Amino acid sequence: MKIQRRNKANPEFSLAAMTDVILLMLIFFMVTSSAANQSAIDVKLPKTDAIEDNIPNPLTVSIKADGAYFVDDNPTIKEQLEQTIVDKLSNQTNKSFTIRADENTMHKDVVFVMEIAEKHKFNIAIATVKNK
Repeated sequence: MKIQRRNKANPEFSLAAMTDVILLMLIFFMVTSSAANQSAIDVKLPKTDAIEDNIPNPLTVSIKADGAYFVDDNPTIKEQLEQTIVDKLSNQTNKSFTIRADENTMHKDVVFVMEIAEKHKFNIAIATVKNK
């Protein structure tokens, strides 16, 4: 009685499937990075050497050097700023916003926005530009 041997599995590894996955991931990241939240308000952000932390924030409060306030690119007067921020964040699960202040903005204008965040227990982030 002759016993036949079973065929062994092919030990070669095909990179075709991995190449497809990597290509799809590349396309995904290119598409999602181009959809990053860029504000139309032109402020010259201060420079920093800190590591970037890309936590998405649904709301942006911009402060120009002349003290003008903008909430998501919409001009807002100082007296209505708090109510506008509270209204925009009332239905958000991530109750946070980013402060985009020009590097020549007066300190009191930035502190005013920070006090609003403290009063309502909102998380804040301050936008900067990385030094080159």
